[in-house]
This record gives sequence, structure tokens and C-alpha cells, in this order.
Amino acid sequence: MKILIMGLGYIGLPTSVMFANHGQEVIGVDINTDTIEMLKNGQVHIEEPGLQEALQSALHKGNFKPQLTPEKADVFIIAVPTPNNDDEYQSCDLSYVLNALENVLAHVEKGNTIIVESTIAPRSTEDYILPLIEEKGFIVGEDIFLVHCPERVLPGQVLEELVSNNRIIGGVTPKCTLAGKKVYETFVQGELILTQAKTAELSKLMENTYRDVNIALSNELAKIANDLSINVLDVIEMANKHPRVNLHTPGPGVGGHCLAVDPYFIAAASPEYSPLIQLARKVNNSMPEYVFDTVIAMMDKMNGNKITVMGLTYKGDIDDVRESPAMEIYKRLTEETNFEIIAFDPHVEADFVEKNLQTALENSDIALILSDHSEFKKLNQENFRCMRNSTILDTKNVLEEKGDHYYNLGNLYEMMS
Repeated sequence: MKILIMGLGYIGLPTSVMFANHGQEVIGVDINTDTIEMLKNGQVHIEEPGLQEALQSALHKGNFKPQLTPEKADVFIIAVPTPNNDDEYQSCDLSYVLNALENVLAHVEKGNTIIVESTIAPRSTEDYILPLIEEKGFIVGEDIFLVHCPERVLPGQVLEELVSNNRIIGGVTPKCTLAGKKVYETFVQGELILTQAKTAELSKLMENTYRDVNIALSNELAKIANDLSINVLDVIEMANKHPRVNLHTPGPGVGGHCLAVDPYFIAAASPEYSPLIQLARKVNNSMPEYVFDTVIAMMDKMNGNKITVMGLTYKGDIDDVRESPAMEIYKRLTEETNFEIIAFDPHVEADFVEKNLQTALENSDIALILSDHSEFKKLNQENFRCMRNSTILDTKNVLEEKGDHYYNLGNLYEMMS
């Protein structure tokens, strides 16, 4: 089977090498020339455990070919970004998907399967993608098989979860669904769940919306508890001992290209009936400002002048800063205050990121931890002795050794009282 994948980012590249390492001929297409050159030279451009080795294996087997333009294939998979539109409900921007589709349609022949892995709004496959294929004279379900198969993986565990997770196969017709099943059964060991495209679209969006709403509840609880001088982390730990309660952990906000984006697609599709989803987004979007205001108050109280921001990614042990609340907080601190702001992140390559921890912490007043990187967990009081005021605000509750001037979203009220 020859598979062509449009988009070699955080999903497209791991998916490409997974198919290639399971005996399929894979053509990976991306518009970024630097990305293509790196991949041709056997070097990944994103951080993901095991991906470097998987790429080299696929290239060594001769099953993976990265290039800038599409060509004929048996299966076409679209795995390009779907950002938010700049409108009232931040609806789904389908332009990248539709552009990728137009590019591959020039090479599509009868009997081919077209799969959209990109996360899209409900009914996008039927209302926007299907008509473009039909305009070319194809009968979907007979000539061409159209499927939506959303990815369901966790950054940091992508290669493992591509294989082990259950996979939703949503076809426009039953024949389309079976065509999609034939593609993914080449390597997926989890259950292949067969359904309609529109059902698959909404299911994927609700998986992330469920988490976003639950995080919003915990973030709101954190504000309430600090207002009442109660440790929210103790409250959550106790509440979760109830057999039917599972409160999430509060944090500085929600980021990434899933939880911070997907709920809007539902809200935009049905704004009248999604008030809870919309409110949860507002609550989570308020957390960077809450952290920002807290840091300013702490600095005023100690008459400080330097802040060390530790972690810029939206979650630990990755290099992904998309929709990152940590980046939002860092930018506000640099743009809206006169403090000296130093960023430290062992996973992010950028000119403004200090790579030496001690240099970053030297004479600092607050160490503001915004990402739960593994490198931060084992830090102890000795690591922070070079600071002027050894105050730590750990919004991710990641440090194992707390110290005397340690604060998180649980005991924040102690600092502010």
C-alpha cells in the first residue's frame, strides 16, 4: 500500500514513520523546505521520545520519502493544522485542510482513500470536504472513499499510543469506513471503532472538551480556595478519595493544539447550546492573568526586580509552545513590566532562552515554574541559593523538595496574606 501524508508536524511525522516501519510505502509531504531537508538527512525537527530512531529506521528500510509535492498514491492522509478563526466563537479554520485536499485531488484516482486526521469542526467532512471531491466527478463511497480518523495521542507518548490506543474510523458511507479500517489495521493494536464521519468529528472534540471543562472547575476552585485561605490541593486530594470524584489539578492555564482549541469548534458549531463549554474556556483563559497578577503582587511585596520564568511549553518534557499559557505569561511580564525577566527551558531552542539554570536564577527574586519538566522535579534548595530572594512560585506543583519560601496554587494565600 502506498500512503501519502500531507503535513509532517507533531502528528503527520510520527504517523508517517509508523506506517513506514510497518511495511507500507510512505510519501511525506510538507511545504517547509527546512523540514524536508532535515528529514532527508535523518534528523527530526520536533521533540518526541523515540521519533529520531523511528525515522532512521524508516529511512533505512527505504519506506519513507519526504518531499515538497504530492504524487499518486493509494491512500492520502491529511494531517495539517486547523487553527482558530478570528471570529466571535473562534471557529475552525479549514483553509489548510482544504488547500491540502486541492493539492492531492490532482493526483487522486478511482479506488483511492482520502483520510482527514486533522481535528475539524462537526460536519466538516460532509459539508466542506465531500463537495470538493464530488466537484472532480468522483462518487464518494464508490469511486473514492472518504474518512475522518482523528488522532488521539499524548505528546511524549505518541509512538506508543499510535499503536495501542483505540482508533475511531468515521466514514462518509459504510464502504468508506471499511476502507479506512483497512488502512489503520496495518499497525493499530487498539480497537478500531467504526462509525460515521460526523460522529467521529464530535467524539474527538468532546474528548478534549471534557478535560478542558474539568480543568476549568479545578482552576476556579483554586481561586475560590485561595480567596478563603484554604489549600486547594488538599481539598482536591480529599475529594478525589470519593469513589465517584476525579477533580483535575489546577495550573497556569490550558495550552497545546487540542484542549485550548477544540472546544471552540463545538461552541462555534452550536453556540446557543454550548454555554458551559464557552464558560470553561473563559475560566481557563483567565489563569495566565491570575498568575501574572499574583507575581506582580509578590514582587511588589518583596520590592523585587528580577523574575526567572522556568518552562515555556504547555506541558512537561516537550518542546511545543503552541497556545502555551507559559508563553503568554512570559510575554506579558516582558512587555508590561519593568522587571528583568529571564526565561529558562531545557526543551525550547530560542535566542531569548537562557540555557544555564544558575545564570538564569542569579540574583533573581522569584523562580516562576510554569512547565512540569522532569529536570525541575529533582531541584533542591541548593539550586536556588544564588537567588536574591529564594522565593519559588510553582504553578505546576512539580518540585519534590519544597523549602521555606515555596508556594504553589495550594498555599498561595500564605504569601499574599
